[in-house]
Amino acid sequence: MINDLENIDWASLGHAYGVADDVPGWLRGMVSLDPDKRKEAFGNFYGAALHQGSVYSSTVASLPFLFAMADDPATPDRGEVVALLLSIERQVIGAEEFYAVICGDDGEESTIYPDTASLMREQADAFVAYTCDPDLLVRRASIEGLGLFLDDAERAVELLRSRLVEEGGTAERLLVVRTMADLALRLPAAAPSARAWLDALADSGTIDPDTRLAALVHRARCAPDSIDGQTVPTAIELLRRVTPAPRPEEEERDPSRPCACETEPEPDPNVPGHIAAAFADLERDGRVHAATTPLLLTFHTALGTRAEGRTALLIEQLGSPDPGTRYDAIGMARSLITSLRGDHTGLVRLLGDCLLPRDSYTAAAAAGALGSLATLAEPAREALAAYVTAHRTTHRPGAWASPHRALRRAHQQAVVALAGLGDERALPSLLTALDTDTDAWRALNALGHLPQCAAELTPRLARRLADVDHSREWPDVSPTTLASALAKLGDPAAVPALTEAVEASVRHKQWRTAEAVLKALASFGTRAASALDVVRPLTDTENATLRTAAAGAVWELERRPENVLPLLERLLGDSRNGDAISLAGRIGPPAAAVVPLLRRILNQQVEQNARNEQNGSAVLNDSWTLVRVASALWEIVGASAADMVVPALLAAWKDNASTAGDVAACLSRMGQAARPALPLIEAAMAQPQRDGGSWGWGVSRDLEFQRTCRALLIRLRGFTDRAFAGEEKEV
Repeated sequence: MINDLENIDWASLGHAYGVADDVPGWLRGMVSLDPDKRKEAFGNFYGAALHQGSVYSSTVASLPFLFAMADDPATPDRGEVVALLLSIERQVIGAEEFYAVICGDDGEESTIYPDTASLMREQADAFVAYTCDPDLLVRRASIEGLGLFLDDAERAVELLRSRLVEEGGTAERLLVVRTMADLALRLPAAAPSARAWLDALADSGTIDPDTRLAALVHRARCAPDSIDGQTVPTAIELLRRVTPAPRPEEEERDPSRPCACETEPEPDPNVPGHIAAAFADLERDGRVHAATTPLLLTFHTALGTRAEGRTALLIEQLGSPDPGTRYDAIGMARSLITSLRGDHTGLVRLLGDCLLPRDSYTAAAAAGALGSLATLAEPAREALAAYVTAHRTTHRPGAWASPHRALRRAHQQAVVALAGLGDERALPSLLTALDTDTDAWRALNALGHLPQCAAELTPRLARRLADVDHSREWPDVSPTTLASALAKLGDPAAVPALTEAVEASVRHKQWRTAEAVLKALASFGTRAASALDVVRPLTDTENATLRTAAAGAVWELERRPENVLPLLERLLGDSRNGDAISLAGRIGPPAAAVVPLLRRILNQQVEQNARNEQNGSAVLNDSWTLVRVASALWEIVGASAADMVVPALLAAWKDNASTAGDVAACLSRMGQAARPALPLIEAAMAQPQRDGGSWGWGVSRDLEFQRTCRALLIRLRGFTDRAFAGEEKEV
């Protein structure tokens, strides 16, 4: 059938990058005798005709040819063809109704998703045949199709039952079990039979432990009500039975010798270090080091907010004799701690135990995880310090710049995590980074956590800021990162360098840089008054954002409202200028002259939100403006504005949960006037998820939010700190 490709007008079809006249060449390449050409052809098709999971007209036109290839025993890599067909079906299954009518390749209405789903289901019998194919790779790739293509629940269940009996390989058997759960979730009519089958497998004493563990996990996934007090202990016992014993060579590893996982090529010297590292991290995050990892990831997802069970499982994983299991558990532990509130002291200590001096690859992952935990990493402080100190002792003081890439990355990650705890023992390595310019980008974001070391850090950062070439839009060293670090260190010796950076960035019209540096200057308050002659003229600059930042800096540097209010009144002409609204709040009662403007903005936002809600529109941006203007009114007017401010804050929180932190911060300054917010505050504190499930917060922000809410509850309800005992351990 491949010869019929020319009968299709491919030039009239499209894919992610335009006209699809290159698709026939890719389809021919898939049957080439040259394996490199086949690999390239599949890659091109995935990248363009199935780009990021999207389906195009050329994808649909390719289906008859792909099925013909899969049917032909002479086709090389038939398993790859079947896997490609499954990938297409995964994108359309369940989406045919959601994407019933969409814009097609030419912008016209298209029914491409339901059409593709219909065409694929017509080939259900082909997938049934593939599952019985003598080619193991074809069978393995096709098993999942029984859960996707068949709409006859009874037939699908029976085929999967028989498939488990026929298949002897562990990988294939686990696929059968997973597919049965997929089927139960897709077809409610299949659920009772599938559940009974999974129950029998999970509870069987004669089935191999791999299959039992898979059945237990997937039963929990498709029947959460089956999870009870024995589910996790049983899973742990089965995990012990399937975990391989470590190989002798894995017991001790030379930290200067890369392990097999650390063999990625040297980064391109022409690519900025932070970008190369980000892509390397993405690649590492996609690796799987143990056969049980996909199953355990599924189990953690099924357990959801059951923190106690997940913690017990992770303790087992992190203590496993298999190094691959331990390594993969690091990312799972990080995910649990950053997503669920609770006392994670034990897990944090186990992550500290993974700082193995003779396994830099695992140590780097553990240190990276600890670095993401903010103050929750405190129980691992001494482990981090011991690891960093041992490196500097054993591998000379320049461990930060070690020529051994695995060791260097592990050391750097541990130093950054230690600095994040404000520990001065990180300083020597950070100074090495700055003085040798080795991966200094990694050190910069950590420096602000060490204000007690400002005397040594500020001069170095100031010199770097002075060396920035502001004529380049993207300098090698980020001036905004440097300015932020100097602001956090808080040493007024940085003021001259920051002032010069403002002048240079304005001269080259780098407005974003100028704004960031102005805000850094403003953080020094009146200690930066020497910069006023540079800052004041910028209140009349052509860039509106920079004008606002300059007005804010003028206020912070001299604290004379009469010099700022005329500027502020003009800036508030734009009702969406959030920074100007916040500036009014920082000025406080002396800004009473702008209260009518703020009231008008508040009323406009309330009315707009009401219209958006009535029309079903998103109200996120309006909610943020609402929070800022309500907060500003409270700071200026105080209790007399409570009738306006409190309803506005609560409405913003309800409309957009990500405003909760800012709302709570304002409520904490309102005393008993905040009492109407009690139900929201209590509900937020009762959430097991660290970010309420969808707020998009990091650990630091959630900890700050919890502190604020605890203080509010103590004040408004008379709670004591004992009421929150055991909720979160931090320093």
